[in-house]
Formats: sequence, C-alpha cells, structure tokens
Amino acid sequence: MPAEPPSSCSRRTLLAEAIALTAACGFAPLAAFAAALPLAVENVTRLYTVEVARIETPVDTDAVVRALRDWPGKVAVGGGRFSMGGQIAIAGGLHLDMRRMKQVVWLHAEEHRVRVQAGITWRDLQDVLDTHDLSVRTMQSYSNFTVGGAVSVNCHGRYVDHGPIAHSVRALQLVLADGTIVEANRRENSELLSAAIGGYGAIGVITEVELDLDDNAKMERRIEAVPLADYPQFFADQVLKDHSSVMHNADLVPPRFDAPLSITWRRTDKPLTRPQRLVPRGQTYRLQHEALWALTELPLARSLREPATALVRRARPEVAWRNHEASLDAASLEPESRRRSTYVLEEFFVPPRHFAAFVRELGSILRRHRVAAVNVSIRHSPADALSLLPWAPEEVFSFVLYYKQGVDLPAQQAVGVWTRELIDAALQYEGRYYLPYQLHATREQFERAYPEVAKLRQLKSRVDPQGRFSNSLWQKYL
Repeated sequence: MPAEPPSSCSRRTLLAEAIALTAACGFAPLAAFAAALPLAVENVTRLYTVEVARIETPVDTDAVVRALRDWPGKVAVGGGRFSMGGQIAIAGGLHLDMRRMKQVVWLHAEEHRVRVQAGITWRDLQDVLDTHDLSVRTMQSYSNFTVGGAVSVNCHGRYVDHGPIAHSVRALQLVLADGTIVEANRRENSELLSAAIGGYGAIGVITEVELDLDDNAKMERRIEAVPLADYPQFFADQVLKDHSSVMHNADLVPPRFDAPLSITWRRTDKPLTRPQRLVPRGQTYRLQHEALWALTELPLARSLREPATALVRRARPEVAWRNHEASLDAASLEPESRRRSTYVLEEFFVPPRHFAAFVRELGSILRRHRVAAVNVSIRHSPADALSLLPWAPEEVFSFVLYYKQGVDLPAQQAVGVWTRELIDAALQYEGRYYLPYQLHATREQFERAYPEVAKLRQLKSRVDPQGRFSNSLWQKYL
C-alpha cells in the first residue's frame, strides 16, 4: 500500500518520479508527468486510501486562499488524518494538508482564551498552555489530533458535562469556496459557525480557531464497578452532581459487555503520584502494543479479561495533573503492522432512558458476529444546541467501540454488516451514530440519524454553489 505522503516531502517525491519518467520518455515536460501521477492520502487505519491529484501544505490563511483560487476542481481538507472513511480527501481533487498551520495566534491567559491556527495539535498547544497552568477545555482523549480537525468532527472527550467541542469554540476563521475570508462567531456569521463545527469541511476551510480554556489542576483517579442497570443513576448522582469531577468514562469488556467499570478523575489537593506535567514525547509503548496484540489474538488472554478487570479495580490511587492525562499519545494504540489487520473505532449515541436496552443489544450483535472487540468506552454529553449536525440533539451516553478487523475486502464487507446492525439499534433507541468512521451506513440510515442535513444542503447551495468542498463522506451522503 502506498505510504502516506509527508507534508514536507510530497512534492520532492513527486518531482523525483517525474524526473525518472522524463529521462525514460525523451524529456517531456515535467508538469505533464507530475499531473499524471496520483498522490495517496491515507488515514491512521490504512483503510480507504484516496488518490488525489494535488496536495498543498499552506502555512497561513493567505496560502489557503491562493490554493483555492489556483485549483479549479474539488477540494478536501485534512488534519491529523484520524478520520477513517475518506473524510479528508476526494478522489482526483486537491487535498489541503493543514499540518503546517500550527502557530498560536494569541493567548489571553488571564481571560482563559486562546486563538490558534487550525493545524496545530492539542499536544503542541498543551506545551504552551502548561507553562501558564492552563488546560484545553474540551478535546479528544489523545493529544495527536489537530484543533481544526477536532472542530470539523465536533469532537468530545471524557470531560464531565462539557459535551462536544462546540461548547468551547468562541470563533472560527473560515475561507469559503470563492476565497473569501470570514469570521464566524455566535453574533456574526453564526450560521456558518454552526455548519463548520461538525461539518467535515462541507462549507469552508477552518483556518483559525478561538477556544475557551480551563485551569490545570491535580486530579485523583477512582475506579468502581457498577451494575449495568444502576449506571445511569450512578453517573447522575456520583459523577455529574459532584462538581469536583473532571473526567469520566466507564469501560465494558467482552464477551458480555454488561459490567461497567467506572473511572473518574476528580480535583484534589493530594500529593502527585505522577510527577510529570505532560506525557513525555517519543515513547515506544512496546508493552502496550504486545498486550493489545495478545488481547485480540490469544484465546488464553481473552479468558483473563475478567480477572484483569478485577485487578484494575484494586489499582493503587493515582494523582496526576489534568494536562498529563490530557496529553496521552495515540502511539500507545499503534499495532506493529497494519498490513493484515488494523484497529478501528465506531461510536453510537443513545439517550439515558435507553441505556441498558442498547447495551444489551450491542453486546448481542458483537457476540453474534464474533467481533474482535477490545472494549467499549462509555462517555456522557449534554445536549448540543450549537452545531448544525448535532450527534447529541439531547442528553446522551456515547459508546466508543474499539475493535480489530482485517484489511481485505471480505473483512471490510463483514464489518459493514454488523456496523449497520448497530446503527439500526441506535436508531431504534432514538440515538445516532458518529460520522468520522468507515462509511458503512446506508443513505437511509444517514438521513434518519441526521435529518438536519437538509439545512446543510441549503446553506451549502448558497456558500458553495459549485460544490467545490467535498470528500468521500459528502460524496456518498450529501
């Protein structure tokens, strides 16, 4: 499979290939050969690689404007490349690789506000914020994602009562299809703000993001086993109403997925057990990789899940900085190779009133299809009243499924079957599914899950009448 073109090397590689072809073909014009060579845009799973015609790596907003004006065709936008179904590229189009746009525009520490270029990663931002004892308010569980990409998918994390990142976005700078630069906030161009957050690049390029921040703080971890039927009330009483709660999730493990293990981080003044303020960069995580491989490959290891869970419950107390727990590295989840198999996510959102029924149905589907699930992580979100395509139109619990699958076509087709069954289950229980993952949903399932897409189509027809902004997701559903 073609390697991911590095942002700093894609043009050099293309040039080298063009030179070799020129020598073999009588020195035909380099530009003609360069235009004929496809470039591969991959995502973290190495599934659904998209061949594009051109890759641009802008360093500022003006460079984005020039790229749009110089390119006559379709355009897609990418950040850290963690979306898994082609959401960052369109076949034969221009791919805007935003990862060189990684500057902090300004930081108003006393006001708990920051403005950044869209290509900066959470980890690079954390390096700046930590020196001011500040933290990102809402982000994913891992720090490798870009801020612009996180906004584009309307990400969430484990933060108690924060919900999606939409709630902490103050403003965006957008570049529209005609090259116009606009500022969008809750007072000015608010419709564009709502459409860009969770809009997967449908209406413009996010070039700058203004965010609310929180204080950094010491947190203590508490692990508790909770009966499945009791979990929603336990969360409401013991986590949500406890104003010291900062982060929370609960894990469900195979094969039954019926015994939530609650993990809550609460503010504390106790001495640290982890002295580092941030997770050190560049670690190898070999032990984690081997454990993950064993968990999904060895029958004996699978039989040890429940004893291991019991051991986790007895783990010694941990006290760490919020920024340390927020700076986890996705490299810890990387397999040694993705040539034959890969690790993938799916996510579903269901109102609390259907919590237990959905969990039982989820477990039944996963067992019936013998899905190589690692775990299901439960999070919570209040209703999202800002984004145009909300995955939480009301209060929901989210179910993040982490599993292993083969990379060949039969394996992808098999995953599609049980994924559509899980989507149907979520819809049956008045829920939705998340859009950054493999595009297994039918058009009818998508329309049922996101009826607000009609408004997105109307807005797009006004601000992008030629349909220039696209990707594999919107090519299928929009």
